[in-house]
Amino acid sequence: MLSHLDSARLGADSIGTSEGAVYRRGTTMPIRNMTTLTVLSLLLPVAALAGVSPDQAARLGADLTPMGAEQAGNADETIPAWEGGISSPADAGFPDFKTGGHHPNPFADDAIKFTINAQNMDQYGDKLTAGHKALLNTYGDTYFMNVYGTRRSAAFPQRIYDATKRNAAAAELLEGGNGVTGATEGIPFPIPSSGLEVIWNHILRYRGEGASRTIGQAPVTRNGNYTMVMLEDEFYPAYSLEGASEADLDNVIIYFKQRVTQPPRLAGQILLVHETLNQVLEHRKAWLYNPGQRRVRRAPNVAFDNPGTASDGLRTSDDLDLYNGSPERYNWELVGKREIYVPYNAYKLHSGDLKYKDIIRPLHINQDHARYELHRVWVVDATLKDGIRHVYKRRTFYIDEDSWQILAEDIYDNRDQIWRVAEGHAINYYDVPTLWTTLDVYTDLQVGRYLALGLNNEQNKTYNFDVSLQRADFGPSALRRAGTR
Repeated sequence: MLSHLDSARLGADSIGTSEGAVYRRGTTMPIRNMTTLTVLSLLLPVAALAGVSPDQAARLGADLTPMGAEQAGNADETIPAWEGGISSPADAGFPDFKTGGHHPNPFADDAIKFTINAQNMDQYGDKLTAGHKALLNTYGDTYFMNVYGTRRSAAFPQRIYDATKRNAAAAELLEGGNGVTGATEGIPFPIPSSGLEVIWNHILRYRGEGASRTIGQAPVTRNGNYTMVMLEDEFYPAYSLEGASEADLDNVIIYFKQRVTQPPRLAGQILLVHETLNQVLEHRKAWLYNPGQRRVRRAPNVAFDNPGTASDGLRTSDDLDLYNGSPERYNWELVGKREIYVPYNAYKLHSGDLKYKDIIRPLHINQDHARYELHRVWVVDATLKDGIRHVYKRRTFYIDEDSWQILAEDIYDNRDQIWRVAEGHAINYYDVPTLWTTLDVYTDLQVGRYLALGLNNEQNKTYNFDVSLQRADFGPSALRRAGTR
């Protein structure tokens, strides 16, 4: 075991695991498995580098996938090797599928391998998040996790793979880690060396070249009642566009617009966000259109722990997409990589054959429709900086190695107790392709309530990636025109 002094000498060029192992940047071998000579060489001062070495970048597409995951499966074959994922509707077995529809389930014939419940959870404890253990302990009479065989379905366009390899050698964090430079289109840090690099991979991951969606947000009371909030969202991810350059971005990585369409008392409210790449230079810009006042105003508080839109206080602004925005309020520790049961390939929850009443239940969603698989995830622990305010004192994120999508999150209050548990039930949108969530669930264990965000089962269209959007659609003047229609 390395001493604290030795670990300090390794500094930002190493990461620790929960078992005390330390990894060299650009390797997957813990130091405790290296030779003494290698360990001593790592203790020498290391200059800060922009990206990894050419030899390390060459691993992408070789022993690592193009996105930086381990290509091989695990030793006992409970996680298979990545073989390209599902790269098209034809690859999924549905060649006639058109974007905007409910994606048919390519794994509909898969059987449940086993079910984790409050009675047998100790048997699987090393592969459960603290949040899932809390859910099982709190709602043991009704809460369970159906575990299926692992399907590494994540896939992305070839240009994203190419850009990721290019970024690997050039990307670097800006001062304090509150921004990124030297990267566009692809993942900036596919071979990460810090928790900040991993969280930026999530923030900058590929989600198509533009998307619109109509979704429901249900703030569910303890007895299962709710008033559905319907949202119309539009995304224009400038960072991910083909040929994007850092100079052309004007420091904006994604444009986001959200309109509330029901209930009537909230209908007509519109939120506009410009998310920035260099948060040191400029924080996110946000505007709100108020239909009662018929005016657009700046909204600097739409960030961090400000309550999320029409969420009844069950999520914060930076909870959207499991995490978004500036990382400046937290210290980010890269704990390491673990094999964890996480929500994945959630095509049942995405199905147009279900009604909302089939999913919404008291205390938690209907777990019959949730699917869990064993995947390798990066574990990142975020702790609130001294003297900084946020309603969440600590957050532990579990980030998919194949896609950089956050799949689960443990959220702690100021008493260091688990307060909320967030899940991102993800699918491969194989018409793009990209892996993204179809339903985000935020469960408040202390009040017995939860928020289900992303419900679209009763909508004619789901995520439409074949939309024509441009930057001009996301200016304050466009927001004003949209509000008067």
